[in-house]
Amino acid sequence: MEIQAVYYGGKERRSYPVGEFGVRRAKKVRVFHESFPEYEATRLMALPALSERLGVGGIYVKDESTRFGLNAFKVLGGSYSIGRCIAERLGILEAELTFGRLSDWEVRKRLEPLTFVTATDGNHGRGVAWTAGRLGAKSVVLMPKGSAAERLGNIRALGADARITDWNYDDTVREAKRLSEEKGWLLVQDTAWEGYEKIPTWIMQGYTTMALEAAEQLTAEKIRPTHIFLQAGVGAMAGAVTGFFMDYYGTGKRPVIAVVEPDQADCIFRTAKASDGKLHFVTGEMNSMMAGLCCGEPCTIGWKILEAYADHFISISDRIAAKGMRLLAKPMGIDPLIVSGESGAATIGTVAEILENGAYAQLKEKLGLDETSQILCISTEGDTDKENYCRIVREGLDPA
Repeated sequence: MEIQAVYYGGKERRSYPVGEFGVRRAKKVRVFHESFPEYEATRLMALPALSERLGVGGIYVKDESTRFGLNAFKVLGGSYSIGRCIAERLGILEAELTFGRLSDWEVRKRLEPLTFVTATDGNHGRGVAWTAGRLGAKSVVLMPKGSAAERLGNIRALGADARITDWNYDDTVREAKRLSEEKGWLLVQDTAWEGYEKIPTWIMQGYTTMALEAAEQLTAEKIRPTHIFLQAGVGAMAGAVTGFFMDYYGTGKRPVIAVVEPDQADCIFRTAKASDGKLHFVTGEMNSMMAGLCCGEPCTIGWKILEAYADHFISISDRIAAKGMRLLAKPMGIDPLIVSGESGAATIGTVAEILENGAYAQLKEKLGLDETSQILCISTEGDTDKENYCRIVREGLDPA
């Protein structure tokens, strides 16, 4: 089976406070993002033809390929966390936290020795490099073994000192942490662990701008989603968006939340499956083409939210993500074309496979998917690895 799932919704679970990722916080975060000249809300795309084919009420995809011109949503977390780091360092009040204030010449002069360091599969590091460059700071970006040369080049083009390591993602994070301690650099990582949670919280809060936009766009169309499918690497984005929608709709009216991961790096799925109060890691090489999701150690904050409120945890093969890429790239009827990369298309591929493949009839029923379902997915990235995108979509080849 290319899809495995764990149902978590029936468990007795402790609640978790989500105010730090709720509507009030998201509106403050968006004010910061709106202060950048490049800010523009990304599109929410309705797919009526695909919805009819799959037998559901509606499918909506939030297309993050245009976010700040960086082809992925990750810059939302990187920019907000760097902004908060600078504000804290220089004593700038949160109410004054804008691009204009941070890019002021006097502020830039005081930042000259400041260097941000991070580990990334590509998109997060690109956002960190872009923000650091825009604000006059330096950045060092480490990437795990096997990272695409295109992603490395995109980061270097933004002025970062970037390189590919000989380690997997989680060991690369440890190297970034070591360098931050040795050289006095600021570590900007969305993986949280004991003693390192403030900056990951800021990164997660940055992602709520995307969730707020989606909620307002859906509300404007008088759509209340019944299901939200979210990708997870470390679980930071999935946790933040889940927390936001818990606050936006309230406990009684919230959508069903399903979390999707690659089967080569499904640490959230394994943690949910074990359900023993411990985090479960994936070690060694993680060879999924869904590079942005190839993380083996859950974010502690993200997991606490998902443990409290997510309903289903799903592990998928690369073929499922490839199916999603093709569906969005070759739309039916009046549906718009959406350029979605390997990680971005993971959720729509999962939805389509569950609805079309009779082998997953029980999972479909467990998810409560039927002709009335209104489904939200987020295409978290565009074609950030153009060579592989072309191979999967244009040449129609299966994942390597």
